[in-house]
Amino acid sequence: MAIAEHQALMEKLVSLAKRRGFFFQSSEIYGGLQGFWDFGPLGVTLRNNIKRTWWRTMVELRDDVVGIDTAIIMNPKAWVASGHVQNFTDPLVECKKCHQRFRADHVKGTHHADDGGEFTEPRQFNLMFKTFVGPAEDTSAQVYLRPETAQGMFVDFANVLNSTRLRPPFGIGQIGKAFRNEITPGNSIFRLREFELMELEYFVPPKEEMKWLDYWKEERLKWHLGLGIRPEKLRLRPHGKEELAHYASGAFDVEYEFPFGWSELEGIAARGEYDLAAHQQASGRDLTFFDDLKRERYIPHVVEPAVGVDRILLTVLIDAYHEEEVRGEQRVVLRLHPSMAPVQVAVLPLSRKEPLMTAARKIEHELRPFFRTEYDDTQSIGKRYRRQDEIGTPYGITVDFETEAEQSVTLRSRDDMTQVRVPIAGLRQALQERLG
Repeated sequence: MAIAEHQALMEKLVSLAKRRGFFFQSSEIYGGLQGFWDFGPLGVTLRNNIKRTWWRTMVELRDDVVGIDTAIIMNPKAWVASGHVQNFTDPLVECKKCHQRFRADHVKGTHHADDGGEFTEPRQFNLMFKTFVGPAEDTSAQVYLRPETAQGMFVDFANVLNSTRLRPPFGIGQIGKAFRNEITPGNSIFRLREFELMELEYFVPPKEEMKWLDYWKEERLKWHLGLGIRPEKLRLRPHGKEELAHYASGAFDVEYEFPFGWSELEGIAARGEYDLAAHQQASGRDLTFFDDLKRERYIPHVVEPAVGVDRILLTVLIDAYHEEEVRGEQRVVLRLHPSMAPVQVAVLPLSRKEPLMTAARKIEHELRPFFRTEYDDTQSIGKRYRRQDEIGTPYGITVDFETEAEQSVTLRSRDDMTQVRVPIAGLRQALQERLG
């Protein structure tokens, strides 16, 4: 896709997201703050659907994974031991003319394309946000906002092991906020400074690490496909040797073809014993596992699938966005998978007259315990259909002037815009069959 087309699509999507309440710039009335976004009523529901699906698949439906929720701020010694204080950096360059700063690997040449200013030599910039605990603001009170949730699971490894009696292979899953002081956040919510991660640390016997890496890369690709993302837009890309971290023995990215090119959705990495060994050495605590069946003690190796909620949300919206002409008019529709759609069923009275409104509200209230529903009686029915198409609602129920006499309603499909008459008594079953 050409650069102009990419920019146009992203502008349309960001405009729709703001207009319909998916996401918008944080503190926008004060000019916003780069890298920080707020999620509106539809956006927070979509995010919760994504998180719920991940948690259900990765934790609740498995007998070898448990969940955890660790603190955002940890003892700073943990970040020294993990290597983040020394090594969690990006190369930074600054334009000598306008003093804008960029990641060195995101610029071409030695001069700023906008004003011709020369770039400085790259220097390493630590991405962790710093703050202070307690009243003193000195180095002894300095702590960090976590850049990932993984380290909380590593330092709690022994606590989880002792309280659950799990045996490797087993996993610890977590969903939580993370913070990175990105030099150049961008592409809307693709690269943020405050974001939410869904991470699994899967602890395995050392000899089984590569077997489980292969297992999890395939499982995670299937999960993304289950969100309704088009298969031709997804791929698994193995990391080359030059990309691997020094402790990793293998890694894959699940990538999506965004308007701006193929880019990472999720990383799945074989991290070896690096993390547990580092924390064991730094803390002096035993983080080994004793296999009483084989009579051997070892530090488990780790396979880590890690994915960002916000990046998945953006991907789902981009993948679902379609423009088409219907009876001479332009229609924008989000073809969201029914499990992801913030609103699954919209109930729409044909007019703002009684008894239509009362009947419509009654139907919506009766369906609400079983589906994500919305009642809407504003503007013409055609405009309401278009609004529901734009927010990705799979089905609309129109309560019309025949409803009371016939005890039936019109059920409209978002994707093919077909309309069928359905008895009110059979409405729940009809929707369950269609929504799955």
